Amino acid sequence: MLVRVVRLALASIALTRYTLRTRASKHWSDKMKRVHLIFGLLVVIVFLLTGQYMDKYHNHLAGFPDGVRMLYRTRHIFILLAGLLNLGLGAYLTPRLRLGPRILQLLGSVLIFMASILFIVAFFYEPGLTDLYTPLSHWGTYTILAGTILHLLSGAGRAR
Repeated sequence: MLVRVVRLALASIALTRYTLRTRASKHWSDKMKRVHLIFGLLVVIVFLLTGQYMDKYHNHLAGFPDGVRMLYRTRHIFILLAGLLNLGLGAYLTPRLRLGPRILQLLGSVLIFMASILFIVAFFYEPGLTDLYTPLSHWGTYTILAGTILHLLSGAGRAR
């Protein structure tokens, strides 16, 4: 009888801990989803504005050398990539219950946010550099790759 009571008590404690962890994880996940959605929407708006910038301020990049025109257009597409990735994460991010995967998700999100900002700054900065030098886009590409891989790793393994 005593063994049965102890088992029930331990099961109740485990269930309570699981419920609290699930609620905290859900709260964190809802915030991260919202942040990704808002940030992704802002980045897509920046994408639209950079398109207007190339159209109105630079006259569709007419008369620009091929290298500079390529830099503007590719950075413009990189901004779209970053915005859409953030929107996708905002729509489908699922909470990880264990601390390790949750940390991987958080680090992945931070890297993806950083990459988005690097691409936006690169759009305005890199076309003015000589010899098609692209330091910001270079690091932005690696950063968005690392962030995406961390999100993938956070979902690998046991049940979430």
